Amino acid sequence: MLSRTADHLFWMSRYIERAENLARLLDVTWQMSMVPQSEEAANQNWNAIIVLNSLEEAFAAKYSVVNGENVLKFMVSDPDNYSSIHSCLRLARENAHAVRGTLTTEMWETLNYTWLEARDRSFEQLLSAGISDYFEWVKVRSSLSRGTTLGTLLQDEAYNFIRIGTLLERADNTARILDFKYHVLRPLGDEGATDFYEWGALLRSVSAFEVYRKVYRDAITPDRVAELLILNKDMPRSLHFCMNSVIKNLDLIANRQSGETARQAGLLHAQLHYGRIEDILAQGLHEWLTDFMDRIYLLGDGISKDFLVPMAEVA
Repeated sequence: MLSRTADHLFWMSRYIERAENLARLLDVTWQMSMVPQSEEAANQNWNAIIVLNSLEEAFAAKYSVVNGENVLKFMVSDPDNYSSIHSCLRLARENAHAVRGTLTTEMWETLNYTWLEARDRSFEQLLSAGISDYFEWVKVRSSLSRGTTLGTLLQDEAYNFIRIGTLLERADNTARILDFKYHVLRPLGDEGATDFYEWGALLRSVSAFEVYRKVYRDAITPDRVAELLILNKDMPRSLHFCMNSVIKNLDLIANRQSGETARQAGLLHAQLHYGRIEDILAQGLHEWLTDFMDRIYLLGDGISKDFLVPMAEVA
């Protein structure tokens, strides 16, 4: 497969996954803003989204106040913010258009329709119609995109690059959410309705609330939330699950120069496969997750150098 074709498929899938992850996070934060709390506490939750995506400077250039409306407008529909849902859906469609002949008709029509629908909706229209409905729509469209890929695309190299892009993006997002939320919520303790809803909101942001109940059948505690989202191999958005699938797909596209990238991926996978949450917490969860995110970035860079258009060339 041509490296530029693989590059478009890889980034198409990353942008789709990024849009969904952002919709999940914004939706949960919006729902939590309805819980009785001080204005300062609510604005801290909205600011967390900006910090989580490393957009402090870009946001400050446009808005002087961090509040729900400003953050939603910036992260939902701002075309100048390349991390907004609007921009992610546009970039996913642009990458899909560049490799139209590689995709099935169903895949292209799903992505193209998603962008056309998103493009024609202003932020004011989304807000008046119910912003949660829009977030649900984004999640459904992302799920539909994955479904048409799984159900219609030949499972060859194109499929492998799509899966790798999706799973790297998901792993990075799960690590970022857990890192920030764990250190914001952990000092609050585990007692009281507010804490329960906060930890429940974190689990819902990665579709893990029902999974947690099935696995632990007990009260929600920070350490078990961390264990579920890091080490559980059957949880679709856990770091372990993502790296399991990355390893499998990397093995299927291996070439003569990808040995080091495969080795780095294998080391990271082994750390998750044989790790214990007690050891991770003893090391320091923030330090462990920071190291994980750095290694995910390096893994993505290695994949770009081995198979895709190098990041330096894109820049």
